[in-house]
Order: sequence, then C-alpha cells, then structure tokens
Amino acid sequence: MGIFSRIADIFKANINDTLDRAEDPEKMIKLMVVEMQEALTKSTSALAQAMGNEKRLERQYQQLQSSSEDMQSKAITALKAGNESLAKTALVKKSQVDTQLAQYKQMYESASATTAQMRAQVDKLKAKLDEARMKESTLIARSQQAKAQTQIAKSLGGFDDNAFAKFDKFEQKVLKSEAEAQAFTELSSSNTSLDDQFAELQQNNQVDDELAKLKALLNK
Repeated sequence: MGIFSRIADIFKANINDTLDRAEDPEKMIKLMVVEMQEALTKSTSALAQAMGNEKRLERQYQQLQSSSEDMQSKAITALKAGNESLAKTALVKKSQVDTQLAQYKQMYESASATTAQMRAQVDKLKAKLDEARMKESTLIARSQQAKAQTQIAKSLGGFDDNAFAKFDKFEQKVLKSEAEAQAFTELSSSNTSLDDQFAELQQNNQVDDELAKLKALLNK
C-alpha cells in the first residue's frame, strides 16, 4: 500500500509544480497524461510483485495444509495398527505444522486482501488515464481555438477609430490629387483647343490671300 501512496504524492507534487510553472496549457495537458502513464507503469509493476508474493504464500499455505492432513492420516493409521506411540509422534508433527499453517494462513489472507485492493487501485488509475487521453485531444483543440480567437481579437483591436481616421485622411489626399490631375488635364485640353483655332484662322487667312492673288491675276 505504501508504494501507491508514494506514487500518488509524487504525482500530485509534479502536477502542482507543473501548474505553477506552466505557460502553455497544451504542454501541461500532455505532461499530465505522461505523468499518469508513468504512475500506472509503476503501479502495475508493484501489483505484479504483490501478486507474485500472494501466489508464493498460497503455495506454501497449501503445502502446509497438505502436510497437516498427511500427519492426521498417519496418526489414524498408527492408532488402527495399535501403535499409540507412533500416533502421538504424528500428532506432535501435525501440531508443529498447524502452528506454521496458522501463520501462513494469516499472511496469505493479508496478501490476498492487499493484492485485491492494489488491483482495484490500478484499475481505477487505468480508467482515469483512459479518460485523460480522451479529453486530451478535446482540451488541446479548445486551447488552440482559444489562442486563435485571442489572436483575432488582438488583430481587430489594433484597428480602432484612430486607425480608420488615418485612412480617411489618406483618402482625402488621394481625392485632392485626383481633382488636381483632372483640372490640369482640362486646362491642357483647353489650351490645345485655342491653339488649334488660331492655327486654323491663320490658315484660312493664307487661303484668302492666295485666292485674292489668283483673282487679280485673272482680271488682267
């Protein structure tokens, strides 16, 4: 029983220390499962030793019981043969065996009770480990989801009203630049149109002068 108590104390101490130092829940959960697996391995080993001791005591108890029955049978045989002295000798031997038998019976029953209790504890630890393993993937998934949600919240928090006010300011600058570009384009187009009109007027004057020259030449 002592080893199970020590294993439980060590396990609790390790887990408490882990909780104090843990920064990553995923690592902590995995470590807890590993701790439970190690505790189960040690407990199973202790149970195997206890079962071996129980079997050894059971064999010795059965041998002494057979020896006691054998001495009883020999005493009866001696009495039937009329040899009371030999019967007494067999009964003395039986008494000695019975003393040992009583001791081994007590040891065997105690070992059997201890083994049964240890087996129950190991079964309980196995059930806890199975439960922990089933929860491990779920808890890790929830932890990762919480991290993702936190990251998204932090990202959204970075874009407050001041950030969007800057966007509005930049938009106004872009609109101003677009308006200036459009104005320069219109002015440029207007100047080009005026130059074309003067060029056309000059060309028309030249044509009129040439026409007048031709008319004067014909009238001669």
